[in-house]
Amino acid sequence: MGTKKIGDLITDNMGVYEGKTKLSFGKLVLLGMLAGAFIAIGASSSSAAVYGISNTGLAKSLAGAIFPVGLMFVVLIGAELFTGDCLMSFAVFDKRIRLLDMIRVLVVVFITNLIGACIVVVLVNRCGQLDYGNGALAAATIKTAYNKMNLSFMKAFTSGIMCNILVCLAVLLAGVCQDAIGKIFACFFPIWAFVIAGYEHCVANMYYIPAGLLAKHGEAYYNAAIMAGMTPDQLNSMTVGKFFLNNLLPVTLGNIVGGVVFVALPLYLIYRNKNKAEA
Repeated sequence: MGTKKIGDLITDNMGVYEGKTKLSFGKLVLLGMLAGAFIAIGASSSSAAVYGISNTGLAKSLAGAIFPVGLMFVVLIGAELFTGDCLMSFAVFDKRIRLLDMIRVLVVVFITNLIGACIVVVLVNRCGQLDYGNGALAAATIKTAYNKMNLSFMKAFTSGIMCNILVCLAVLLAGVCQDAIGKIFACFFPIWAFVIAGYEHCVANMYYIPAGLLAKHGEAYYNAAIMAGMTPDQLNSMTVGKFFLNNLLPVTLGNIVGGVVFVALPLYLIYRNKNKAEA
């Protein structure tokens, strides 16, 4: 029960960050796949809840109340999520681990998050969930993917920064809590805020965009998207290459900057200096 101070958490977690670099490749792969799948489950569930709501604020508020379940799973089970693992930079700043070791972990986690999310994409596509509303959920899924792939680089990048500020703060807040209920609440409110604000999360987009790309290849779902107002040209413009270049690249870069530069670096400087003063 209770909490610990954030400065103590950062110090205590140095060993945790070092431990991530020592995980076997097999464990890192499995933990990364689990995290990708957990975030995808939160994304698919929140989409299913709001696809028929036309009021944007109401839809985002409801989606934000459901989506955080993914991070709750990640935190409580101990899976490896790319955005949260940007906090390994604490140990880099403190010279506990090498930058190359952090990059190696992040690359493996990024790829396995994508694999885990895409497994959920296929399962959701095959289980019939996208048939909700006579294909309206499928149409909404395709439209979401299209909109995300057509963000400008700067919008996707800066939205990624804002997103991972909140995600990393959620992870840190969960870390200071000593009980499961505290960790759940710590995850809930920051993630709720990021979903309401519409910020971009690279692992969430590993579900949202592949889900739309796969759905558009089904005749019924393609027709549902046309009926919902999309044009054949818009649907044909949706490609895997555009997913990676137009969205995943800038969003991932933004997530890294948000986690490393806007969260880990200032907190490290604050509490490093505090600890030296107290020594």
